Amino acid sequence: MEIFGDIERFVAQNLYPLRVPIAIVLVLFVAGIAFLAYRRRWDRTAQAHPRGSLAVIAVLLIVGGPVGWYLGSPLFITTRLQETPPPVAVAPSPTAAPSGSLPSLAPSGTPAIAASPSPSPALERSGTFHGADDFHFGHGTTRFIPTADGAWTVRFEDFSVRNGPDLYVYLSPDADGYTDGALELGRLKATEGAFNYALPAGTDPTAYQSVVVWCKQFAVQFAHATLAP
Repeated sequence: MEIFGDIERFVAQNLYPLRVPIAIVLVLFVAGIAFLAYRRRWDRTAQAHPRGSLAVIAVLLIVGGPVGWYLGSPLFITTRLQETPPPVAVAPSPTAAPSGSLPSLAPSGTPAIAASPSPSPALERSGTFHGADDFHFGHGTTRFIPTADGAWTVRFEDFSVRNGPDLYVYLSPDADGYTDGALELGRLKATEGAFNYALPAGTDPTAYQSVVVWCKQFAVQFAHATLAP
């Protein structure tokens, strides 16, 4: 299906910015075809061959209808989801000695053992979404949030993206978006809102440099956010 992705990218990058003049040309073209059909009385030809005309119309509806809906419906259908943020892991605070108590002393001649410092809490990372082009827009932010027991959650906030068929969320080792070795987190939950994805157990969050919204069906990137400390 990558051939369809190449076609979509070509249209999005080269034709979509010219959508207004192209739409005007298409309207004039359709009007010209309609005028030609009227002058040559193509309606009489259709009436003279009713079965053939109905067969052509049926094929167009059976094939073109589902394909057109699959490809075109995401342009005007949006979904929204609002999930609460996950609880952020908090580093344990050092225990203070009780008031008035004296520190214990090691016996004479015994070397004192220094207390090991508590581990530093894992730091969040975040990024801002950018669309791949004018057609594949994307807005909002993403956060890598450390939760309990070394787990991590990827959170989308104030998010919005162009809808499309078969959209998935990936973590990519490339700062510029999807590449080989990207980790799939699951289907995109919604085209707008705020929601969470739990990283699989054992995932090293420092191995990934961007969060990507990717159309798996046609291998097209819709948006990505480069992660920064």
